[in-house]
Amino acid sequence: MPRITASRKQLKPDPLYGSLLAGKFINCIMLDGKRSIAQGVFYDALEIIRERVPGEEPIDVFTQAIENVKPAIEVRSKRVGGAAYQVPMQVGRTRQQSLSFRWILSAVRDKKGRPTAQKLADELVAAYNREGAAMTKRENVHRMADANKAFAHFGW
Repeated sequence: MPRITASRKQLKPDPLYGSLLAGKFINCIMLDGKRSIAQGVFYDALEIIRERVPGEEPIDVFTQAIENVKPAIEVRSKRVGGAAYQVPMQVGRTRQQSLSFRWILSAVRDKKGRPTAQKLADELVAAYNREGAAMTKRENVHRMADANKAFAHFGW
């Protein structure tokens, strides 16, 4: 039984662009309930993106970067007869979104030495161009699923 939270009902769009996706991403950036700091980081990153990708709206670059990072398939462990198999499975929409957020933010937090807004802008532009650490993580997940497709018949 999946765990159901009220976050989808209570989710408010971000104040500047009116995007629910951006609002959810700001919530994921936020640490210790400091929303104004998370919004500042996000909007500063979008301003940097505006300078780096001329001719494109920064919110569109952000949306496309998230779409590029979303995995289509992943492996999940399944025990069959005492052995654990890595079974490739389709990924649901909400899990795709949460994995893409998680991978982008972990790539940003792993880099050290610069302001978070600059690191976030770098990672979003890299994901928009199908490059960067988050895209590498996605490719590794897809590669692992492809390598284990012999066990697909164990899917449930």
